[in-house]
Amino acid sequence: MSKGKISPIHNQEVHYMEAAKTLSKPLKRINVLDALRGFALLGVVLIHMLQHFGIFSRAVEQVFPWFRALDETIQWIGQYIIMGRFINIFAFLFGLSFFIQMDSASRKGVDFRGRFAWRMVILFFMGILAHSFYPLEIISVYAVFGLIMIPLYKSKNWVLLLLSGLLLVGVPRTILATINNRALGNPSLEQVERSSLVVAEGTPEHIANPSFFNSAKYNFNQRYMGKLNYQFGMVGRGYVTLALFILGLVIGRLRFFESLQVHKRRNLLLFLGFLLGLLLISLVLSMFPSVETRMLFNPEGNVVSDRVLAVKALEDIELIFFSGTLIMGFIILYQTTAGGSVLKILSPYGRMGLTNYLMQGLVGCFLFSMWAFGPYFGGANPTKLFLVGILIYAGQILLSRFWLRHYLYGPLEWLWRSLTYLRIQAIRKKKHVEAKGKQSEGLSALLDRNQ
Repeated sequence: MSKGKISPIHNQEVHYMEAAKTLSKPLKRINVLDALRGFALLGVVLIHMLQHFGIFSRAVEQVFPWFRALDETIQWIGQYIIMGRFINIFAFLFGLSFFIQMDSASRKGVDFRGRFAWRMVILFFMGILAHSFYPLEIISVYAVFGLIMIPLYKSKNWVLLLLSGLLLVGVPRTILATINNRALGNPSLEQVERSSLVVAEGTPEHIANPSFFNSAKYNFNQRYMGKLNYQFGMVGRGYVTLALFILGLVIGRLRFFESLQVHKRRNLLLFLGFLLGLLLISLVLSMFPSVETRMLFNPEGNVVSDRVLAVKALEDIELIFFSGTLIMGFIILYQTTAGGSVLKILSPYGRMGLTNYLMQGLVGCFLFSMWAFGPYFGGANPTKLFLVGILIYAGQILLSRFWLRHYLYGPLEWLWRSLTYLRIQAIRKKKHVEAKGKQSEGLSALLDRNQ
């Protein structure tokens, strides 16, 4: 090679290295998405508090309710307003984030699929570690679905919408039910619906001899299979989650959140459409005779009737419309002057979504584990748990705002990013500015916006 000439291979390597460096920098934020993620995590912490973060504990003494009617109201809110609705938003935003990362890399000429797969492997192990603290963690399952999203990325929108529709109407559940019913010889009599709750004999080791080790052992030996059954068995929660991931990808392709300010009328129409759909599905559900869909947790030995399958599918779709109503209502409120000034305080919380989600679980572990404060919180009434959940959330808002004044990412976001690119990422804002060698007002303004 003559002096002064650069080979095409060298040029390609330089281009890839420069693109990789660019990808490791912070992406331009869409603030409403961060705020929406923060809003979703409010519902997550509240319902997890009411569910004791899935941790079984026994109170040292019976706790009497403050106001029985208030406790019943809180339980109703948890079951019919929060449960399943807010976590749907969290899942949808995960699918949207997948598109944003892949699209950003594609615009720079980089194939991000391998890097994203590695990113999901890291997330999976984070989830497994979190499961040792509390069994309601969901990010290990999200990591698996994230890997499934990679081959779906190039699929046409109509294929993605068809696939998500089949998942939402319960096709996997119907297949499993058919296999179950045939194994029973398809008896003609309808099964006796029963609760899936099974009372174990004796006292579990983590209750009789409280310790973190015994709790972690119980979470893996007894609770992980239950989680897999809940996600991939006849309850099929995981199939709804995957459908939401796919819908997030489609919405990302449509650049929906990039044009929110331009199409405010569209936002209002979508809100009304989701609300109308929610009311119609609720009306249809009310026409069905009462069925116990909880039998899907453990249908062994029972025929799963068509009625149970239909009601469960309608319930899943109802949750989707409820979540869509919440999303569009949040967006409309965010776009108002008064509403936006209040809701924007959730943006830092959402930017640290992974850190805050796992921090919620860590706090819940200490509150409800028998080796910590479980003997005292295990019998707390719903109102007290709800209020403690709000306090946890408020404390995390303050911590997130303080942290992001000084740092580019949340602690776990920084760790995840560093492991993704296999090199230490800049985290302090001051160091980040110095590394760039830019002290201009333009950069300062950019950093202020990122706060």
